[in-house]
Amino acid sequence: MAPKDYAAEKEKCKRFLQEFYTEDDNGKKVFKYGAQLVALAHREQVALYVDLDDVAEEDPELVESISENTKRYVGLFAEAIHELLPEYRERDVVAKDALDVYIEHRLMMEQRGRDPADTRDPRNQYPAELMRRFELYFKSPSTAKPKVVRDVRSDSIGHLVNVRGIVTRSTEVKPMIAVATYTCDQCGAETYQPIQSSSFMPLVMCPSQECVTNKSGGRLYLQTRGSKFIKFQELRIQEHSDQVPVGNIPRSMTVYASGENTRIAQPGDHVAITGVFLPLLRTGFRQAVQGLLSETYMEAHSITLMNKTEDDELGNNELSAEEVRSITEEGFYDKLAGSIAPEIFGHEDVKKALLLLLVGGVQRAPKGMKIRGTINICLMGDPGVAKSQLLSYIDRLAPRSQYTTGRGSSGVGLTAAVMRDPLTGEMTLEGGALVLADQGICCIDEFDKMADADRTAIHEVMEQQTISIAKAGIMTSLNARCSILAAANPAYGRYNPRKSIEQNIQLPAALLSRFDLLWLIQDKPDADADLRLAQHITYVHQHLRQPPTHFTPIDMKLMRRFISLCKKGQPVVPEALADYIVAAYVEMRKEARVSKDTTFTSARTLLSILRLSTALARLRMMDNVEKEDVNEAMRLMEMSKDSLQADKSSNTRAQRPADLIFSLLRELATEGVAARHGACGVVRMTEAEQRCISRGFTPAQFQEALEEYEELNVWQVNQARTRITFV
Repeated sequence: MAPKDYAAEKEKCKRFLQEFYTEDDNGKKVFKYGAQLVALAHREQVALYVDLDDVAEEDPELVESISENTKRYVGLFAEAIHELLPEYRERDVVAKDALDVYIEHRLMMEQRGRDPADTRDPRNQYPAELMRRFELYFKSPSTAKPKVVRDVRSDSIGHLVNVRGIVTRSTEVKPMIAVATYTCDQCGAETYQPIQSSSFMPLVMCPSQECVTNKSGGRLYLQTRGSKFIKFQELRIQEHSDQVPVGNIPRSMTVYASGENTRIAQPGDHVAITGVFLPLLRTGFRQAVQGLLSETYMEAHSITLMNKTEDDELGNNELSAEEVRSITEEGFYDKLAGSIAPEIFGHEDVKKALLLLLVGGVQRAPKGMKIRGTINICLMGDPGVAKSQLLSYIDRLAPRSQYTTGRGSSGVGLTAAVMRDPLTGEMTLEGGALVLADQGICCIDEFDKMADADRTAIHEVMEQQTISIAKAGIMTSLNARCSILAAANPAYGRYNPRKSIEQNIQLPAALLSRFDLLWLIQDKPDADADLRLAQHITYVHQHLRQPPTHFTPIDMKLMRRFISLCKKGQPVVPEALADYIVAAYVEMRKEARVSKDTTFTSARTLLSILRLSTALARLRMMDNVEKEDVNEAMRLMEMSKDSLQADKSSNTRAQRPADLIFSLLRELATEGVAARHGACGVVRMTEAEQRCISRGFTPAQFQEALEEYEELNVWQVNQARTRITFV
């Protein structure tokens, strides 16, 4: 291959920047890069992005050269821009920062002490990196296919590559030195040292002509004011779970972002990064420790936020009035709810509740206090009622979400872990699932199988929306403003209608009251429903889509954009409705007091109604909550409560007090066995009587039950009547 003439290549770059244009609607020429050069010359813009699709129109060979030797061409383009800028400057620029003033002063001093016959440009003695106040980045051509992290190998070194993944860690943005400036303590001359790699050796002896001639051996001192620093951030990206081959674990890659590319991505974001793949050169001790191995990293040129499932970018494109009208036609509430997981049969009300969870209520913040706006829902039901499928669909639909399971996540994994930062060696916090799902949804499957110690980590998040931490000398409070969607099985695997709700659910009341809606989905045999369900499932299995319905489900992308539009609304509850809501809540409390077997009704229930109402108003894009919204919110509350009421029509025989007392004592005996590690079922009489009286039985009923079961030889009472022993 013939050696490249880089001077000619530089001219090509210059010509492209000056001459490239596009035509607008009126046929006028628009010089895309010319306008940007003017902005750069006037310091109105910092970064110049060269789109390789534009270069391909002018010179396809140049694109190939850039893609294969990116680092060199960044330098060539930067030189070209640096030479062109004076031509594009239309007015004098006021010095903006300390470095500008510093350079201006140096040039003025140079001008004064110069020999008039000398024709050299005074700028020549300063390194180009110090004088350049712009950054140059390339955007990969649209024809280039994005690579998976594990496919970026040695043949990509030095090339421009496009990689997709999810950001798992991002460090703080720190200043990184680009040009070090030194002054000599003997002759006062300045020395500049451009720095390319991650570490550098400071200069010690002055190289100026005066010091060398006089052999005075002047020492150099680093001047931070005259040095140039750039913003630097390290990201770590990991490949998507669906790109991992069978039996492997996800690979990750280090990305160095600098200048304008910093602070774009947060942990948990899905990104597409274009950059140069390079080896990391270590020096000195680090290299000795590392041996023959070399690490690699990627120097980011452009970082784009992506959507979760599709290949499109995270669109900020607004919905057109036409699209909004097509969605908000008659009966759109049912239509939107039906578009959530249309392949799953039934569950209309559950889907409506999930739609409101996606939209969310309005957060209120009266002086120093915070009332959350996020809606939490718990789906509890028999096996095989598509709970996990609903969860995974919501996880795909929500723009920002995390999916975990109860057994597979620890308390630390949900909240935050203290890690040692590999770059600086200091202790840092690494956010868990709830922190990564901030402003989004956290789906937790198998909620009932979670260890109690881990489950308590969620309490604070569900109400205060923060995670407070005091670990390893780090005291802080992290934001976790996420909705929680949990799915759980009842305590006995299936719902047992003969047991009370508390026994079936077996989750602490403190946790249950934090869920706005608790759905109990029972799998009851019913000939008609079973037939329709079976037909639906077989159709989906055959055709891989839902059976034809009276409406066409809304596309996932459109739905995502519509929900983000709804979230912008901030509806309020008008004065007229306040009394109506208060009266409704008082009535609910009264009912809860009268009927025994219901879930806990507290002030949180009232807030839940307000949240659901504001979410419904947001969905209709109204500024005020209306009575229908409150009624629908109340209806959803009632429906979720009704699902908890056991079927009253079934002729279960009422349990006698004696039977209930027997089950209480048996529970007490098993507790005693657990406490005494396997002793026979023995219960103390006083303890048994206290337990029964605290549950509302009279001492007479207790004595009756005692005698009745003693006659049946189920248990025996000792002579002194102090102990009950189960036979």
